[in-house]
Amino acid sequence: MHIRYSALLLSALLLSTDVYPCTVYVLPQVQEVPVSNQWKGKKVAFLGDSITDKIHVGTAKNYWQYLSELLGLESLVYGINGHQWDGVLGQAEKLQAERGDDIDAILIFAGTNDYNAGVPLGEWYTEKDEPVEVSGPKQEVRKRRTLQMDGQTFRGRINRVMSYLKTNYPTKQIILLTPIHRGYARFSDNNIQPDESYPNRIGLYVDAYVDVIKEAANVWAVPVIDLNSISGLYPVNDSHTRYFHKEDTDRLHPNADGHYRMAKALMYQLLAYPADFE
Repeated sequence: MHIRYSALLLSALLLSTDVYPCTVYVLPQVQEVPVSNQWKGKKVAFLGDSITDKIHVGTAKNYWQYLSELLGLESLVYGINGHQWDGVLGQAEKLQAERGDDIDAILIFAGTNDYNAGVPLGEWYTEKDEPVEVSGPKQEVRKRRTLQMDGQTFRGRINRVMSYLKTNYPTKQIILLTPIHRGYARFSDNNIQPDESYPNRIGLYVDAYVDVIKEAANVWAVPVIDLNSISGLYPVNDSHTRYFHKEDTDRLHPNADGHYRMAKALMYQLLAYPADFE
């Protein structure tokens, strides 16, 4: 009798209680690390901007964290929010000061802030006439190209970083990533960034900066992973706001779903490259 009464009382209490839905954000589920892959256990440095920064701008988890789980690599993160390619040089110097040669590979994911700041593209080389020994032997005057190191231009900034890395890490794998597509962002009244359908203040679209990163592959003999294309992220389309921080005010920074999508795309590309050259 007492048991039946208690059950009826409990049922009444439950029916009279307001139930509110609880929304819990669930991070993407990571697939198992491949049993054998060349990146497992490798020490990989990540240089770049806010999308790489350890402070998790606009996300609960970054792409390099997902890569650590997907491939079993060790992430060493040096990216800094707001940095352009001139800032990447300082990151590379800090990496060398802290780690020395104790690194296997370096990934650089930068360039979108150079576009937003209207940094001129510049040239890869300067040319001048110089004498050179040719068959005979004899001397001829020919044009000679020299890498342009102007820190005020986009190509010059890349040259400075790559020259430093090639000098200090000649045996290491170095891979460049192109910037992803850009959506609208409003961080304050003094920091409003139009989407990529508009050019920057010097009249260049973000595509031009993406193309320069691709060119760097041949200039510096390094792989370039075209994340702009293979990630599939397209924030100018409303259907893709699910992958970005805030639909109305931040379509620049991917959320955890966006970072996972980048990581998964990167994983399959990285599996095609050696993690070291030992």
